[in-house]
Amino acid sequence: MSETICERRGAAGVITLNRPQALNALTLDMVRAMRASLDAWAHDDAVTRIIVEGAGEKAFCAGGDIRRLVEAGKEGRTEEALAFWREEYELNALIASYPKPYISLIDGICMGGGVGISLHGSHRVAGERYVFSMPEVGIGFFPDVGATYVLPRLPGCTGMYLALTGARLKVADALALGLATHAVPSADFETIKRKLMKGEDVDAVLGAHRREICPPPIESLRPMIDRVFAGASVGEILTDLEFEGTDAARGIAETIKSKSPTSLRIAFEQMRRGPELDFREAMRVEFRIVSRILDGHDFYEGVRAVLIDKDQKPHWDPAMLDEVGGPVVEAYFAPLGDKELVV
Repeated sequence: MSETICERRGAAGVITLNRPQALNALTLDMVRAMRASLDAWAHDDAVTRIIVEGAGEKAFCAGGDIRRLVEAGKEGRTEEALAFWREEYELNALIASYPKPYISLIDGICMGGGVGISLHGSHRVAGERYVFSMPEVGIGFFPDVGATYVLPRLPGCTGMYLALTGARLKVADALALGLATHAVPSADFETIKRKLMKGEDVDAVLGAHRREICPPPIESLRPMIDRVFAGASVGEILTDLEFEGTDAARGIAETIKSKSPTSLRIAFEQMRRGPELDFREAMRVEFRIVSRILDGHDFYEGVRAVLIDKDQKPHWDPAMLDEVGGPVVEAYFAPLGDKELVV
């Protein structure tokens, strides 16, 4: 059975990510299937909106198929791995500028690559099981798929907080920060799809199914997040968290300390540079970073510890933040010459 089902149904181009046993993790073939369909539907007058959904009840999309990418990198097939990220980032850029309503129906996990194929569209519709996270610093990677552009533009310092902690957000917080545009009952997804396929007005349909939600839990943390995560370095943020003296602040500090020091330094620099970049510039920066990540240590070690052996005990190298020098970080952001991403 196809990993990606792309079909025109009435007025809608419908994309179903169809790897529920793998939490709909993206492969290169899936990226290419989405790209081909979106390119065709952009010029098809019979298609007036796009609907993207994930098969199964657990996940919209849990990210890229990291295991395959790690295997390719370990075996020296770097270009194969980079082909995935190059085409994934091109797809993200296409979605960000797509000329028709692009509606993601998100019920379950939406992380990493799943964020990239939903967040940049016009409508992000969250069911009760919605969970957002950009957890990349915990596997020796970095927040990509457009996070360099999006996260620094979230309210206050919440983008820096999400980048450095990989914190998981549910519906109320996602709505409050603008990561989701609508909260609807999960049971209404099929009805919403039918109405959209009939060609009914997108905003009217989604508005009619909007549900009330609880106050966003993140609001109670916002004053502390905005104070602390405005720090001038990851080290200063950690110091300020300790100074706060609360259980919440200490817990956040411990979370950050468990992440790859190299990834933390990269993510901090992404958030620092992001406000000055447009979307396509941000995607080029991310491709520069990923092109160097495969030559390092922490990505392979993080995936081993978290996803393969699952011992949750990565041995980062370097192991300390102050061992990751400025020139090392700067090298990840250096131009790639004729290998730059073209978007």
